Amino acid sequence: MSTYTTCSVPAGEKITINAGKLTVPANPIVPFIRGDGTGPDIWASSVRVLDAAVEKAYGGAKKIAWMEVFAGETAFTKFNNWLPDDTVEAFREFLVGIKGPLTTPVGGGIRSLNVALRQMLDLYVCLRPVQYFTGVPSPVKRPEAVDMVIFRENTEDIYAGIEYAGGTPEAQKVLDFIAKEFPKDFKKIRFGTSDAVVEYMKLAAPEHTMENYPPTVGIGIKPVSQVGTIRLIKSAIQYAIAQKKKSVTIVHKGNIMKFTEGAFRDWGYAAAERIFGDKVYTWAQWERTKKEQGEPAANEEQKAALAAGRVLIKDSIADITLQQVLTRPGDFDVIATLNLNGDYLSDALAAQVGGIGIAPGGNINYVTGHAIFEATHGTAPKYAGKDQVNPGSVVLSGEMMFRYMGWGEAADLIIKGLNGAIGSKRVTYDFARQMEGATEIKCSEFGDNIIAHM
Repeated sequence: MSTYTTCSVPAGEKITINAGKLTVPANPIVPFIRGDGTGPDIWASSVRVLDAAVEKAYGGAKKIAWMEVFAGETAFTKFNNWLPDDTVEAFREFLVGIKGPLTTPVGGGIRSLNVALRQMLDLYVCLRPVQYFTGVPSPVKRPEAVDMVIFRENTEDIYAGIEYAGGTPEAQKVLDFIAKEFPKDFKKIRFGTSDAVVEYMKLAAPEHTMENYPPTVGIGIKPVSQVGTIRLIKSAIQYAIAQKKKSVTIVHKGNIMKFTEGAFRDWGYAAAERIFGDKVYTWAQWERTKKEQGEPAANEEQKAALAAGRVLIKDSIADITLQQVLTRPGDFDVIATLNLNGDYLSDALAAQVGGIGIAPGGNINYVTGHAIFEATHGTAPKYAGKDQVNPGSVVLSGEMMFRYMGWGEAADLIIKGLNGAIGSKRVTYDFARQMEGATEIKCSEFGDNIIAHM
């Protein structure tokens, strides 16, 4: 094992991977980060739920060896480092881990601790299942119709962090390059020249001067690669086949961003047909048949393919998708999408089923086996130390982690316990204030209530 200076390794064994298959010992070492703000409260409740599920499922034959590692404010306070090397190395060495919410440092340095961990370990899938638990308050009429899984590409797109502040030498270098090499495109940068700014001032803001508004333009680069697309789409389709889902929807904004998001769609369709063959039927195939034989023939071909059990691979424009997950949620089983679209979609869907407080997430590399499961909400510092917030996001992230590890029996007990706890109407304040006849209880008590209903 590696040598650690900011944390210690408990007695236990490593999770390993061979030929894409995890080998999980009975006492796996699992790194965890408590998190900032409300993180310690949430973790204290959640870890008892996770340990209880394992104990009840396996009667003591299995047990997690928890290894605490540090990031965020706690790490900065202890080690003057927002993300110690030991933390990254522990997640790298022991493959599977879990974390609470982390503070994003203000000012310079790491843009986002969560994004940094994803990029350092190449956790290219952000997995966000969205399901409804009966009794949870929801702003929509039929939240139970929402049952889908989002595969969000995690390492590319705008979140790659290739961005230059307006007025900096770096931004100016990019602008100068575009002006020289792609002059037609430079004309599309609306206020990239002094002349354009002066013209605008004359028309719309004559009271201002050039000193107040120089030609300052921020620049961001949006990389989308073929390999990055293929591995994301492959993971989504493999999941759909394994879980017997009917469809995978490629969500994109390719009608506008034709060579990034449009390429994501096209590369996705091509990969689906090449890798999965007669296990899938794509809308790209439908379009080809329609062109060659007419629409009725294409419709019959698709109907026969779906009747034979093939997974339908289709696509949807991102803005329309945000509408249709509200109006026609039953049309979606698995969604595969890029980073920014996935961020919007997963949070919007979480709101439909009761809020981000119970929304779990996992960041996974299915090739190397590395995975970090996490709370998807923020740190909520004003509630820190009050034993008040809902631990559901970390609890359900633990449930996802157990399924990833192959410990399905423990995962099932967590779902059973959470359903029972919510059904009892003894819940944390976020639910109690919206549920008729509910009793508000503490974060720790809600953990006890979940365990009691296993």
